[in-house]
Amino acid sequence: MLVGERMTHPVITIRPKMPIHDALNLMKKEHIRRLPVVDKKGNLVAMVSESDLLHASPSDATSLSIYELNYLLSKITISHIMSTDVITVDKETPIEEAARIMADNKIGGLPVVLNKKVVGIITETDLFRVFLEMLGAREPGVRIAALVPNTPGELAKLTKAIFDEGGNIIALGTFQGQSSENREITLKVSGINSEVLKKTIEPYIEQIIDVRESI
Repeated sequence: MLVGERMTHPVITIRPKMPIHDALNLMKKEHIRRLPVVDKKGNLVAMVSESDLLHASPSDATSLSIYELNYLLSKITISHIMSTDVITVDKETPIEEAARIMADNKIGGLPVVLNKKVVGIITETDLFRVFLEMLGAREPGVRIAALVPNTPGELAKLTKAIFDEGGNIIALGTFQGQSSENREITLKVSGINSEVLKKTIEPYIEQIIDVRESI
């Protein structure tokens, strides 16, 4: 799966001269938490987040009057607070690579760029949706988590056994196990009940961690 398949587009962008309170109002109206900043040609020049805007606003402890505050805020524009050191990806970036970049840099979104133009944005919310799809969270079936040996061919044997028993694998995810010798897998299966599924996979696993039916 590539970024271009799951990015949000079209993207709302702003200009550096926009006052910060206008940007905040735009975020609230559109229910977004970050905005790409573009120049007159539409090229990406910076990013600004909701936290950037909130940190630029005065605290409740200020002694200024509401009129003084409004005046000062009207003078502060995005150009004063925007971050010009922007990490970007393109539409052909694997979705897991975008997730790794976001996690390693502790950022909640990445602009997707083509020839310096913003064509989309991939955010933590988009990645949550991918995670839900990957594990079949919105589909009914038996969900089972188990430890399997980290040996070539073992997973193929397990999935074939489920198929032979009449089960349909809706989703399958593999994760780090308890050691380098095993992996944790999570399966969502339809077509067979939980007891049959447990008996079917027992010869191919080390341990069942969890099993439940979801409707």
